[in-house]
Amino acid sequence: MIDFENRSDYEFDISKLEKIYSDLTQKDVELILTDDKEIQELNKTYRNKDKPTDVLSFPLEDLPGMPLGSIIISVDTAKRGAQEFGHSIDDEITLLFIHGLLHLLGYDHEVDNGEMRAKEEEIIKKHGLPDSLIVRNS
Repeated sequence: MIDFENRSDYEFDISKLEKIYSDLTQKDVELILTDDKEIQELNKTYRNKDKPTDVLSFPLEDLPGMPLGSIIISVDTAKRGAQEFGHSIDDEITLLFIHGLLHLLGYDHEVDNGEMRAKEEEIIKKHGLPDSLIVRNS
């Protein structure tokens, strides 16, 4: 189950994410949509980076019955990404959700040999998402 909290003013239907989520895990996941101000505070507190970012993931310890973790997405940053790469805000949020979920599942593009990017592309294609997300992802 996706435990969804929308702290932004953007209306988003998470049913678009349910199929992607259920293909990758059965553990609960928390998804929070927020703004640049809040995500900047979190980024500064937890990553020592005093700037907004698009998505943050906070995994929890892998224990039976425990949720996988939390994904926090800045709608402000998603709106800019969607405009820059020519797809909808919903599609950008979907890409950021995929990215965050893969981090919760243990993928890490900062240290792997392209496995996370390849998995993102596979998911984008499997779910019929726009090719512009692959460009955004590169």
